[in-house]
Amino acid sequence: MEREQWSSRTGFILAAAGSAIGLGNIWRFSYVAGDEGGAAFLVLYLITVFLIGYPLLATEIALGRSTRKNPLGAFRDLAPDSPWWLVGAMGVLSGFVIMSFYSVIAGWSFSYVFRALQGFSAGTDFTALFVSATSAPVAPVLWHAAFMAINMLIIGTGVVKGIQKVSELLMPLLFLLLAGLVIRSLTLPGAIEGVRFLFVPDFGAVTPGTLLRAVGHSFFTLSLGMGALVTYGSYLDREARIPASSAWIVGLDTLVALLAGLAIFPAVFALGFAPGEGVGLAFMTLPAVFSTMPGGHLASVMFFLLLTIAALTSSISMLEVVVAWITDEKGWPRRRASLIMGGIIFLAGLPPVLGFSHWSHITIAGLGILDFYDFLASDIMLPLGGLLTALFSVHVWKHQNTLEEINRGTGRLRFGSWYRILAGYLIPAAVTVVMIYGVWNRFLAR
Repeated sequence: MEREQWSSRTGFILAAAGSAIGLGNIWRFSYVAGDEGGAAFLVLYLITVFLIGYPLLATEIALGRSTRKNPLGAFRDLAPDSPWWLVGAMGVLSGFVIMSFYSVIAGWSFSYVFRALQGFSAGTDFTALFVSATSAPVAPVLWHAAFMAINMLIIGTGVVKGIQKVSELLMPLLFLLLAGLVIRSLTLPGAIEGVRFLFVPDFGAVTPGTLLRAVGHSFFTLSLGMGALVTYGSYLDREARIPASSAWIVGLDTLVALLAGLAIFPAVFALGFAPGEGVGLAFMTLPAVFSTMPGGHLASVMFFLLLTIAALTSSISMLEVVVAWITDEKGWPRRRASLIMGGIIFLAGLPPVLGFSHWSHITIAGLGILDFYDFLASDIMLPLGGLLTALFSVHVWKHQNTLEEINRGTGRLRFGSWYRILAGYLIPAAVTVVMIYGVWNRFLAR
């Protein structure tokens, strides 16, 4: 079976940027930056994005393009008769696990689009609303199913007609919605305090935890270590310029995070709310902010539509990882693979959904079901996958081969000898520290 290819460089960049741009850029970046003091966290985040995220992203794309295979097949082809294929297998499994709980959160966002269309009143108790929305016995399952069905339809249509077409449509819409929210937020009286919070750093408030959280978030937001970029790279033209394309992807991903901060923090400060509201910022604090501001009804609709679009552009890459694996390894038709694997992921997502209602009493290692899924994927599987990919590119595939693939084609932006030190030693060391910190913070520091 002939492998599909992206029909244009722009299509690839938008699809790969869409994979990176998701709930992490808008929901997660905003609450983590709010928790960690704003601008100081942003500076550390930007440094780690370009020192860790950019070279690792280019590496994953190069692995995929070199082999024209899914993550498991890519590692197996480059290191035959060795256990390195397990790194690719873990990437496929990571996509499966993340998609199963990501769809649950995206389903909440999807439901809030319709709640926002109906309008929030100034006296609404948004904490109680969120609890009731997530703990209802049936509705969250249906929203989870609806979101999964949309993903299955897109992936079943194909790489160009499905993923690329949807990305080319949704990515400009995402930026348009963000721009509208930024303009509305910045025109509120007192918004300048939110701008200062985001861009004027107080490094005296920085702790080791802030630095480690910045490294972890830069990793999370670029979809590294889960096989998506290896898979997308496998559809890339041989002469496409990976360094330049990777720079565009990282740049767009970072721009969305900055715009999300400008859309959220000025409004939060202008209307007297606290920025450090944690994971409830998107579903509890921001609806309260919007309900008290002029034009808040439209802003609410725009925000939750934005959140849902961002979730969709990212989630289709997760399902594509699993579908690419089954079509490559077993020869299944794409539509059958997307239907069956999407259905299995939907079933795997039922425990996180029901963990807020029927199974709310169940904990795993002291965590709720969804939190455990998140911890397993985000704190263990993704960083471990990225760490091993970096080591593989330098010490197994050899850095000369990796650089040759990354620098294939013409272009002024090229990777140099610095790559060997960064990918072979510094990135693995940094990611190892982040993983140890994550496990310590979750379990041992209690």
